Amino acid sequence: MSASVDLAIIGAGPAGMAAAITARRHGLVVAVIDEQPAPGGQIFRAVTDPAPLPASVLGPDYHAGRTLAERFLACGADYRPGSLVWQEEKGTLDLTGPDGQQSLTAKRIIVAGGAMERPFPIPGWTLPGVMTAGAAQILLKTAASAAPGAVFAGSGPLIYLIVAQYARAGVPVAALLDTTPRGARLKALRHLPGALMAPSYLRKGFSLLAEIRRAGIRVISHVEALRLEGESAVRSVRWQAGAARGEIATGTVFLHQGVIPNVNLAMALGCRHVFDESQRCWRPERDRWGRSSRNDILIAGDAGGILGASCAELTGEIAALATCADLGCLSQDAAERAAAPVFHKLRHESAIRPFLEALYRPAPQFLAPSDDDTLVCRCEEVTRGAVAAAVAEQCPGPNQLKAFTRAGMGPCQGRMCGHSLGETMAALTGRSPAELGYLRIRMPVKPVTLGDMAGPTEEERNAA
Repeated sequence: MSASVDLAIIGAGPAGMAAAITARRHGLVVAVIDEQPAPGGQIFRAVTDPAPLPASVLGPDYHAGRTLAERFLACGADYRPGSLVWQEEKGTLDLTGPDGQQSLTAKRIIVAGGAMERPFPIPGWTLPGVMTAGAAQILLKTAASAAPGAVFAGSGPLIYLIVAQYARAGVPVAALLDTTPRGARLKALRHLPGALMAPSYLRKGFSLLAEIRRAGIRVISHVEALRLEGESAVRSVRWQAGAARGEIATGTVFLHQGVIPNVNLAMALGCRHVFDESQRCWRPERDRWGRSSRNDILIAGDAGGILGASCAELTGEIAALATCADLGCLSQDAAERAAAPVFHKLRHESAIRPFLEALYRPAPQFLAPSDDDTLVCRCEEVTRGAVAAAVAEQCPGPNQLKAFTRAGMGPCQGRMCGHSLGETMAALTGRSPAELGYLRIRMPVKPVTLGDMAGPTEEERNAA
């Protein structure tokens, strides 16, 4: 089954929902394709479902997403939850979902696939019982489920939020091992004047840290080394902070060292990407309206660079206004006038980002492992030692590494190892990830069945 629309939006998080609402308001025919069963993205996951926890546990910022989701569901967009885009050619998207394989042709596409947690390749990170901190929050939001006695390790606003949510829910936490490097606060100070333009963010951050301390959770700062021990599952965490060392027994570890754009889809679509040194990750190249290097594709939200949920919503609105101008629903002057207050708010909301990027920049030893036995590519079980051997044989970059080791060629198609492979090769060669390049991502970006690729059988077509 095929259909045609003015605008296809991939992703129903804050950016995708805001883009759909804005585009529908100006009369565009819009389809929204999302892999999740309900709107909200990761930040507002399950926000439209009956709350499994008291509102105070997840906090007001989370529950504020319900209003946006309700506006989105009422805007008249063709919303397709539980659907995956696995191919695109000249504006025609092939997708698979609850109704089987379908095609959708769009004049413009907005990619709003959000962010993912940065890989954290340390010894033992693939053991059962080791997950990302985002997984801990998903369990809270969707099932009111938690892991008593877990260790949280890493740094950044998200890990502090999740530990605070555990405390509010009355779930004991064994420890928070904070990997924020020594001297990071001093480096961030030069960005403080900009951060003061968004004082509410600073207050929230200080409030979370104070909440964790009041809860009596053990916090170990400036952790410089981590090793997860166990055979069939994780059983303890070894840590080092300066001269201090310790080991904490636990069956659950949640890791986190910030988020990065989920770039695989935009890369597979052929959008040009650049390495962002301040965020230490790859991101799509785009103009202030969200237009990518492909004139029919725009990118909104954290998929284009990490700015946070409130900014994602704003960039979704801006990308939709640009689409309306491109398709003639608005003149460029009208789009500029409509976008002016949105751009103003975006500048205000994003002013804190340089401060956060300097404060929570991951330490080099957590970006690239130094232990040869540590897995870098989980799917193909490629170790740091195997990468080092390929470099010694003059492998020039991550994309060529696939031929040497099969790294990045597993079911995740490099989502969980692409950045780590680049960082590991950079550490081994003394070159930057920008010089080395990235994996060449091709469709499909996620596993699909042969049946999905073949489309409906003749019997199924006749039945339809």
